[in-house]
Amino acid sequence: MRRDIIVIPNSKKSEVKENGILIVKVKSKPENNKANSEVVKLLSKHFGKKIKIIKGFKSKRKSIEIC
Repeated sequence: MRRDIIVIPNSKKSEVKENGILIVKVKSKPENNKANSEVVKLLSKHFGKKIKIIKGFKSKRKSIEIC
């Protein structure tokens, strides 16, 4: 299953909000793939399944695949 998400880096806390589109807030900065790694970990925990970013590695708007 594929979903589009919006990532907000440098947030005060890490959280996932569903408001029509999935909004993922992470504490990490968008440097050296740190924010993407935290997004994958957070969403894997949220869905209880393996997550893979398939589009938008350098963008706030990303597409993920839930395995």
